[in-house]
Amino acid sequence: MLSDEERAVQDTVARFVDERVLPIIGDCFEQARFPAELVPEIASLGLLGSSLPEEYGCAGLNGVSYGLICQELERGDSGLRSFVSVQSSLCMYPIYAYGSEDQRKQYLPGMARGEIIGCFGLTEPHGGSDPANMKTHAKKDGGDWVINGAKMWITNGNLAHIAIVWAQTEEGIQGFIVPTNTPGFTAQVVHKKMSLRASVTSALFFDNVRIPDAQRLPNVKGLKGPLGCLTQARYGITWGPIGAAIACYTEALNYAKERILFNRPIAATQAVQIKLAEMARRITQAQLLVLQLGRLKDAGKMQPAQVSMAKWNNCRIALDIAREARDILGGAGITTEYCPIRHALNLESVITYEGTETVHQLVIGREVTGINAF
Repeated sequence: MLSDEERAVQDTVARFVDERVLPIIGDCFEQARFPAELVPEIASLGLLGSSLPEEYGCAGLNGVSYGLICQELERGDSGLRSFVSVQSSLCMYPIYAYGSEDQRKQYLPGMARGEIIGCFGLTEPHGGSDPANMKTHAKKDGGDWVINGAKMWITNGNLAHIAIVWAQTEEGIQGFIVPTNTPGFTAQVVHKKMSLRASVTSALFFDNVRIPDAQRLPNVKGLKGPLGCLTQARYGITWGPIGAAIACYTEALNYAKERILFNRPIAATQAVQIKLAEMARRITQAQLLVLQLGRLKDAGKMQPAQVSMAKWNNCRIALDIAREARDILGGAGITTEYCPIRHALNLESVITYEGTETVHQLVIGREVTGINAF
């Protein structure tokens, strides 16, 4: 059901994951280290801002291809897919969609080459699922803006050269491109994580951060801006966890064929076969769901509630499959020599960020009842 181009994109990223990511990612997770050495290769493959136009140095791929990129990267690790999602959907997309032409030309080519890394500052320490309750504010001072506040759980925060920061203003919520070397900007790494350990997570602080009006995203005001970015990123997340599920399923299947108990492989038992069959069923269901979603996206017909349904469904199936695969592996399943425990821990974050499972359930509930229960 994929085009030749889509298949070629998937095969290229799959080969990169097999050859460059899988040999090191278990150690990266254990050491809590993001494999920054892979960023130039990721950029050279055209994976950063892959759906944006070629005139800005991007690959100009369709939505299904971007989904396949996310699936294959997350087959490696959720942290790697998160890096690409944030750079592409949460940083490059708002500059393209809401920025000026000067801002597009200034930032997008360098971001596509991986020379400029971005982070996305929306979530706040007290805010979580209620972004409208934003405390970070920007005040106009002559031709400048002065930003004060804090953001939390920010992927790439300590890697970033720029931050896309959303702040309250007298005219509503607005977005700003903030160079991270601006005086008053501080990023602090979040330590003691048991999830997304091969990813950089940060807290951001703004203490009278002064930037010119030319750094403001001029073409959007209100929550429409950040929520539009999140819809793009959530679309990628509907595909990504399928890759994690495939990795766990494949490892459990191979292990079950080789693990001998009571004089036969455990794959010969009904209990294990039923578990493996259930994994295959749910992966197939998830793939068909996102393929249809991708076709709707490419036709300009994708709706946010459809993204919520796919994000809810596919994160849940991936987390369940990771846990079941860990169980099939027995004691061996708790080590990073095998992938299920790493994916299970990562997916605890993926099912939470960019809309918790409950938030997406309530989005669907509102859609089918017409009643807002938030």
